[in-house]
Amino acid sequence: MIIYLATLFFFQTLFGCADAVVVSPPMDIYPDKEKPVLTDQELMDSVQMQTFKYFWDYGHPVSGLSRERSNGDDEIVTSGGSGFGIMAIIVGVERGYISRDEGVNRLNKMYEFLKNADQFHGAFSHWLNGSTGKIKPFSEKDNGGDLVETAFLIEGIITSRNYFSGTSANEVKLRGLATELWEGVDWDWYRNGNDYLLWHWSPNYNFDMNMPLRGFNETQITYLLAVASPTHNVAPSVYTTGWVNGASNYEQSLTKDTAKPLFWAHYSYIGLDPKFTDGTSSKTYHTLFRERTLENRNWCVKQSNKFPYYGENQWGLTASDDPFVGYMAHEPTSTGDNGTISPTAALSSIVYTPEESLSAMRYFYEEHPKLWGAYGFKDAYNLSSGDWYAESFLAIDQGPIITMIENYRTGLLWKYFMMDPDIQNGISQLGWNVE
Repeated sequence: MIIYLATLFFFQTLFGCADAVVVSPPMDIYPDKEKPVLTDQELMDSVQMQTFKYFWDYGHPVSGLSRERSNGDDEIVTSGGSGFGIMAIIVGVERGYISRDEGVNRLNKMYEFLKNADQFHGAFSHWLNGSTGKIKPFSEKDNGGDLVETAFLIEGIITSRNYFSGTSANEVKLRGLATELWEGVDWDWYRNGNDYLLWHWSPNYNFDMNMPLRGFNETQITYLLAVASPTHNVAPSVYTTGWVNGASNYEQSLTKDTAKPLFWAHYSYIGLDPKFTDGTSSKTYHTLFRERTLENRNWCVKQSNKFPYYGENQWGLTASDDPFVGYMAHEPTSTGDNGTISPTAALSSIVYTPEESLSAMRYFYEEHPKLWGAYGFKDAYNLSSGDWYAESFLAIDQGPIITMIENYRTGLLWKYFMMDPDIQNGISQLGWNVE
């Protein structure tokens, strides 16, 4: 324990230096007799502190936004991942990793940059150049607004304007910028006259990509924000028609079939507290996601004859880097599972399965030294044909880890998102029953 506390103090003192990336050592480097046995609280402390560095130390030096990944083009920042990064910074302030003023200054820097960056009817592109704010096309036709990634960004922005409620000039400025960005998104434009929302719009290709937002997947937050907008809202019936009734295999996707990639249960619900019903089931989304997470875990346990390293503490299938195809949305199906475990799947599910997720966290930390690095747990590992550990960290995978651990511990981000008057109005209009 003394060794652990000394290590903790050492890198806490260096945290304010953006150039210093201090790696908290994995426990297995100690001789057996000296291994500190961390309590669950200490373990979560270590994981949150290390993961925070991705968004603070590795944030883009010009824009402050979150880089897409640690092993790619350093100029590419991600709008959705930056939304998670905003909420990670709030955690950092709350836990004392950085001061409140440092957090406010970083967010003001980000919001000023976004205010002047490329926008498409108020929505942001999936990727931006972190120095210029110009779009970095995600694909040929995906070179305009991405409404879902924008929703993840706005989820963080709204949370921040409630958390930073002080009277200082900088906090007043932050709330003003946050409100301007939130109210600038023209959600109604992205209907294109339909009774549902569309994912993309391009200044060159218009709505050619034609991807309706249908449940169940990661897009529920987009419909809530579209209804809640005080400036460019859509009717509540758009949610019922588009996301619920218009969804292919909605019941099979959420209540009957497989857990699918677990990020479906994470991205929309870092701010949106899933303890609500919307009329599609008598169960809350929190209960449904617990069932689906356990289903994902049980699949992995049952596949241990095929992948011997799978088991009660080595589970979690979701979208992540992959040793065979580069990047893959792993899921518990015969074609969707190639032996790749993604730590973010189990760890970000801690709000649904705390006992099982904490056990996985401890196993990853204690038994997989190659999985631990400068920014927490690396993106994935696969031992089916060798000893493959990703070298990468991804914003969209690191963000849910630190934030969902915090929601499990204190409900911090749920509190400050859900308290927003616009969000409360949207939930009321939708008729959702919040516990």
